Amino acid sequence: MKKLLAFMLVLVMSFGLVACGTGEEKKKEEATKAATEAAKEEKTEAAKEEKEEKTEAAKEEDKKEEDKKADDKEAKKEEDKKEEAAPAGELNIGVFYYDFADAYIATVRSEMDKMLDKMGVEYKNYDAAGSQPTQTDSIKSAIVAGANLLIVNVVETSSEDAAKEIAAAAKDAEIPVIFFNREVTNDVVNGYEKAAFVGTDAPEAGHLQGEMIGDYLVANFKDIDLNGDGKISYVMFKGQEGNAEAEARTQFAVEDADKILKENKLEALAYYDENADSKFLVDKDGKWSAAAANDYMSTILGSYSEEQNNMVELVIANNDEMALGALSALQNAGYNKEDGKYIPIFGVDATETAQGKIKAGEMVGSVKQDNVGMAATITQLVQNIKDGKELMAGTEELNVDKDVDKIRVPYQKWTAESK
Repeated sequence: MKKLLAFMLVLVMSFGLVACGTGEEKKKEEATKAATEAAKEEKTEAAKEEKEEKTEAAKEEDKKEEDKKADDKEAKKEEDKKEEAAPAGELNIGVFYYDFADAYIATVRSEMDKMLDKMGVEYKNYDAAGSQPTQTDSIKSAIVAGANLLIVNVVETSSEDAAKEIAAAAKDAEIPVIFFNREVTNDVVNGYEKAAFVGTDAPEAGHLQGEMIGDYLVANFKDIDLNGDGKISYVMFKGQEGNAEAEARTQFAVEDADKILKENKLEALAYYDENADSKFLVDKDGKWSAAAANDYMSTILGSYSEEQNNMVELVIANNDEMALGALSALQNAGYNKEDGKYIPIFGVDATETAQGKIKAGEMVGSVKQDNVGMAATITQLVQNIKDGKELMAGTEELNVDKDVDKIRVPYQKWTAESK
């Protein structure tokens, strides 16, 4: 019995030890499992964070790439705007002439039409017929109708009011305006950043004409001095009062001729009417017309002639049209015909008709106002606007005034030897 009880006690104790061992193992397993789960969870969290960091970095990289593409696109748009020509239909140009009847202006219009046609832009020509109110009204109507570039050969030049009003209208509409041929003041051009002027250096024509006259008279003085009084009697035909070109030509043609005569110990020019207050006859309509000069010359020939020993011996005109008008009157009186008596005549513009008269020996010379160069310079500025550039872009090689956007097209002497 005692042995049985002892055996039973050992058996119970063995189960207790086994159970105790099993509990410890279980605790170890649970601790290991918990540690594994914690490590796994920590690893998962770390991976998640790493993934999020990578995602944020990728997003940032994508944003940079998108910004770069946007910048490149904008830069390309700007480059295209600068370099690519705009479609022809975008420009709607109004070209305003002071008078279609003016011979020189007609040659500019003809050349400009060709160039604008070649450029493929829309344009319309307007004739003011010498009326500033007509021109101003036409400009304002054209702007309302959609004109977005103005090219203006202003009528009124004795006052800057008209040009200022035109520039103000262009400025209000935020469109460029190119004045040409008939000079406007620096204040008009400088008053609007989209304004420019294309013309000539007004005094230059007078200087060149004066040089031609002086040189010709020195070489032919005795033949020209019809009454032998040692002086050359002249008449001056002035195109318009207050016009910069007319004023300069009237002044310098005589002054420069006198300078050459004096250098050669010859008498200065003498105006045909010594009692006249003004030493010129002006076209009262301001049109620089052949008709005005013809009327004046015809009247003069009624009182001044070789028979009366006071014949006009030299004709100076501000332009070829007036020179041609005087020539017609002289020819009606028997002068400047083949093998006849000759009165030297000088003009300005070198129009095709005048060139023919010079080649034929009916006139002595003219000063070429370059109609092709004038039209080409204007259309160069038009091309700038068409291309989306600044109005005066690329004009560095041209003759541009220092403190104002005025481009000067040079004059040239034109004689029978010219081509």
